[in-house]
Amino acid sequence: MTTFLSDSEHPQDVKAPPKSARRRAREFVLQGLYQWRVGGADEASIEAYAPEMEGFAKADREFFVGTLRGVISQQEKLIEQVSTHIDRPFNELSPVEACILMLGSFEMLNHAETPYRVIINEAIELTKAFGGTDGHKYVNGVLDKVAAILRPDEVAARKQAKK
Repeated sequence: MTTFLSDSEHPQDVKAPPKSARRRAREFVLQGLYQWRVGGADEASIEAYAPEMEGFAKADREFFVGTLRGVISQQEKLIEQVSTHIDRPFNELSPVEACILMLGSFEMLNHAETPYRVIINEAIELTKAFGGTDGHKYVNGVLDKVAAILRPDEVAARKQAKK
């Protein structure tokens, strides 16, 4: 016997859980990094403009500011960290994926309280929302390699737990 879903039970009608303040902040950081990298906007103008954007009031402002400033100030270190794990020069990456890779690497370096798998998952979600069709697969692979270098104990513990 076939069971049909009622109109109210269709999966597409199920609302996604609300975004956390930190996820919203990551989205705004990504947009700010894009403005900085592609449009040449400076940090101060990005910080001044972001609060005017729709939804910013629900974002973690402290995380936004700290992360935006951190990625910009550590850009050379972050690019170097990522560049050893990519198949082309960093400047040839799509701007969105480049910004997401810097953001993910920054978080792995500076936010030890956030598990690396959470950081990678957040980067994947950002890439799905803002990047190219299969960009999330590339970001996942690169950040997995970055995590193995920056968080070797955490990665090893996860692999051990899977056995």
